[in-house]
Amino acid sequence: MSQTTIRLGTRGSALALWQTNWALSLLREAAPELTFEPVVIKTTGDQRQDIPLPAVGAQGMFVKELELALEDGTIDLAVHSSKDLPSILHPGLTLGAFLPREDVHDAFISRKWKSISELPDGARIGTGSFRRQSQLKAYNQTWTFSDIRGNLDTRLKKLETEDLDAIILASAGLIRLGWEDRITQALPLAVCLPAVGQGAVGLEIRENDARMHELLAKVDHAPTRATVLAERAFLRKVQGGCQAPVGAHATLQGDQLILEAMVAAMDGSQVLRRSMEGPMAKPDALGTALAEELLGMGARELLAKPRLP
Repeated sequence: MSQTTIRLGTRGSALALWQTNWALSLLREAAPELTFEPVVIKTTGDQRQDIPLPAVGAQGMFVKELELALEDGTIDLAVHSSKDLPSILHPGLTLGAFLPREDVHDAFISRKWKSISELPDGARIGTGSFRRQSQLKAYNQTWTFSDIRGNLDTRLKKLETEDLDAIILASAGLIRLGWEDRITQALPLAVCLPAVGQGAVGLEIRENDARMHELLAKVDHAPTRATVLAERAFLRKVQGGCQAPVGAHATLQGDQLILEAMVAAMDGSQVLRRSMEGPMAKPDALGTALAEELLGMGARELLAKPRLP
């Protein structure tokens, strides 16, 4: 690979920049002969923080502009939080590498209560995620939810300014920014399965860019790739978007993948949840097979039910 400048597209939030700087450090170590340059790009999700995610059309809202920049050659790779990626990428684009995964749990954050089990009936919880809302509504039908948009620090402040009993955020972002002391409890996976790809950073490139494939192969983390690809295959098959009440979590035991996934009614009245095992070498097949099982149990009908009041 000849001397050149590799441009990394990123959102401008503190977490996105942290993830991009991490990717830069790994890439510079893998290819010290190259020059790397971050390029900050504002996405639709960053620009429209005044209204709830579903109203903007959440599918790919944090990645669209980055993908367009990849397609027109403005950047050479895009750094994403994998949970923001739509299940189907733009034609001609692919995920060239995944970086080692952080904690996948959702974080329960409260000033009053030490755990989710202590929250009283009628509690008000801050989260705009239908995945979280549906699972927590299944846990306690009396809880209500308030949408909280913005970067992590903005959402943390809303715990106090909006007089909420608790807020739910992804643990990974808090840990990466050094704010793990704000986590009151890591939500048990039995209560709330994470989003597809949660805790993983994905590096997206042009499919026909052999040079970038060669570079990213040096930083790709195979265990993270296998688990995230299994989860993404599940999401793709059930046709769930970024905001659908769909959760999945894959783990590795030796060379075997164990995938657990759920599809819920928006109002939490029903949750379909199953697990399946398959070889690490065939993550797509595992995700697809588990999705077919849940679809056979009525998952598509659940996704079509009305959202929470």
